[in-house]
Amino acid sequence: MIKDLKIYIIDDHSLFREGLKFLLGSSEFVSEIKEAENGSVFLDNFETFKPDVVLMDIEMPEMNGIEATKEALSRVPDLKIIALSMHSDENFYTEMIEAGAKGFLVKNSLFSDVETAIVEVFNGQNYFSPEILSLIVTSLKRKSEHPESSELTKREIEVLIHICMGLSNSEIAEQLFISKRTVDKHRENILFKTQSKNTAELVVYAIKNGFFEV
Repeated sequence: MIKDLKIYIIDDHSLFREGLKFLLGSSEFVSEIKEAENGSVFLDNFETFKPDVVLMDIEMPEMNGIEATKEALSRVPDLKIIALSMHSDENFYTEMIEAGAKGFLVKNSLFSDVETAIVEVFNGQNYFSPEILSLIVTSLKRKSEHPESSELTKREIEVLIHICMGLSNSEIAEQLFISKRTVDKHRENILFKTQSKNTAELVVYAIKNGFFEV
């Protein structure tokens, strides 16, 4: 069972920080919480604190979450960062993915979703609020030419792209004129080859490997 996690909260709104800190303080798996009002303050202190999971606002004064994430991960590559976002931040989603964020939460999420995100990201998975995943998928623009892939076949790339566009396996089968059972098998192979566990992780893989542009 996960316990004694150290959490770092970075957000320029003190009331939001304090509220989240109070709620996390009651979680049985959290032992310490540190907070900062912007990315610059965070970078001055996080290596000493050594957080297990970071909750990072995207839009902040002095240094935003994108720059802070890039710099933090250049120092500690395995640092686990979850982006905190309002819907108005949607232009920054792919930049945060490329910077290395492992999860995305909207600020009006249920606290149970925050706890789930922390646990899943700590365990090496990606976590997206459904609202944010939907916005990211909607904003993706398929490239006219596919990049080369050492892991996937051409057909698997086609299936991956359709998955990331939000289509179900049945819809993909109809689009590609193949059976749903064949799509099911392709999806299984794609998850295995990319070491992904869910659609969110496939979206991250597709963006990082250049299958889409924004």
